[in-house]
Amino acid sequence: MTAVPRPHEFWRERLRVPNYGVGDAARYTDVSSGTIRNWERLSNRPSPLAPRAKGKALSYLQLIELAVVAAAKDAGVKLPVIRQTREYMSRVLGAEYPFAEYRFKTDGKDLWIDFLEAGGKGGDGKLLKASDKGQLAWAEIIGRLREFEYDKAIGLAVRWHVAGENSSVVIDPRVQFGRPSVRGVPTWILAERAKSGDSVAYLSKDYGIPKDAVIDALAFEDQGGNVSGAWSH
Repeated sequence: MTAVPRPHEFWRERLRVPNYGVGDAARYTDVSSGTIRNWERLSNRPSPLAPRAKGKALSYLQLIELAVVAAAKDAGVKLPVIRQTREYMSRVLGAEYPFAEYRFKTDGKDLWIDFLEAGGKGGDGKLLKASDKGQLAWAEIIGRLREFEYDKAIGLAVRWHVAGENSSVVIDPRVQFGRPSVRGVPTWILAERAKSGDSVAYLSKDYGIPKDAVIDALAFEDQGGNVSGAWSH
């Protein structure tokens, strides 16, 4: 008999549910829809992304994988290395969604994971190159992809700072069904209220969240444009 999730764990059931259109995923990751589709259907080569049924939206796990691939690309890692990494993680560690399940570091050339996280023994403080060679390196020389927060107990990236690590905007499957939010308030709601004339100060008071969080939400929804001066009073 299948165990019924406890009430506070129902969010886990949504991890694989198609919930993000390709357009939204492209906007969140700053990658074009065409690029996403090209990555998914590379001919005669393994894709850097998990398989997705044609015409279906992306699940949370697929979105995080896309976000990690995009972040790795921005850090300078080449697509063939990312593909090789995913293939290695799937084959050797049996990970279905490796880029969502493991915390990666990069030196701008390769992707690495903690040796102990990969089941290694006696490798505290070392990293494993997530490729066929399985090379080790000292952790101090490599920086993390900082916009992703992982829960070791769950074995999953549970929070993505979608607008950058210094922004309050996050995508968290446990909050607002995984839609972008600040302090539990959906960013789109704050943007709609602002367009209707509500100020940052009013929204901050109305929702009980800091003004900086409201400004982060409006900047995110404005997609790189300047926050209207009318919103800031």
